[in-house]
Amino acid sequence: MVQQVLYRALVSTKWLAESVRAGKLGPGLRVLDASWYSPGTREARKEYLERHVPGASFFDIEECRDRASPYEMMLPSKAGFADYVGSLGISNDTHVVVYDGDNLGSFYAPRVWWMFRVFGHRTVSVLNGGFRNWLKEGHPVTSEPSRPEPAVFKATLDRSLLKTYEQVLENLESKRFQLVDSRAQGRYLGTQPEPDAVGLDSGHIQGSVNMPFMDFLMEDGFEKSPEELRAMFEAKKVDLAKPIIATCRKGVTACHIALAAYLCGKPDVAIYDGSWFEWFHRAPPETRVSQGKGGKA
Repeated sequence: MVQQVLYRALVSTKWLAESVRAGKLGPGLRVLDASWYSPGTREARKEYLERHVPGASFFDIEECRDRASPYEMMLPSKAGFADYVGSLGISNDTHVVVYDGDNLGSFYAPRVWWMFRVFGHRTVSVLNGGFRNWLKEGHPVTSEPSRPEPAVFKATLDRSLLKTYEQVLENLESKRFQLVDSRAQGRYLGTQPEPDAVGLDSGHIQGSVNMPFMDFLMEDGFEKSPEELRAMFEAKKVDLAKPIIATCRKGVTACHIALAAYLCGKPDVAIYDGSWFEWFHRAPPETRVSQGKGGKA
């Protein structure tokens, strides 16, 4: 089998700072601030307007989603995604670098990284260490909003990177895919509540393994090394040579599992877009496992 050459999933703050300084941002290189915070905590767009990487545009994940869906943060249509990223000056020839301002170093950026990949765009990277380390290292910031020239982006959906409720339900029988949940252990077990959730108990999909996404990051906000990541998958008995579906609450932190596997040379982890939110509302009760309420969520 020919080893696939993978595009670099991470770029360093040093590399991006040099690219900014050299005036390389433009149609060939676009930077996106993909920050999102729970309502009532921080205001992502306001913070972007106050300071961001020079030349960066704000990627509003609330806008770039399927707003007609009853579930959280579902993918937009191909046309919706193409129009949205085209308005940010991104074409099929653009190298896209995504970051967010979360204190962890990375939270929503891997979701946007995956969104580009699921819509057929290979040249996309996450800023390793995020805006937190960009600031810590003293790189330049600006309050000036970027106004990129609109571009044409043609989206093609890569269905191999996306799983639906029906496919995950079928997988409970076939067990063709390993199912990995990226939420914090208490939420996975059902012993801690889902944050900001009304009518949503915690718990997990029957047969899933728990790998909290925070564990993929070092305390300083940088991604762990491929060797450390491989050891983490091995410790959980997740075989990187076999198919994987990643899940979480709404398809966001699951993308950290896809990114970690990609850094280990596995580019084909699929995301269950509806994740626990959809599963809780649709799945048979016996497939919802919880230690919090008599064994069922």
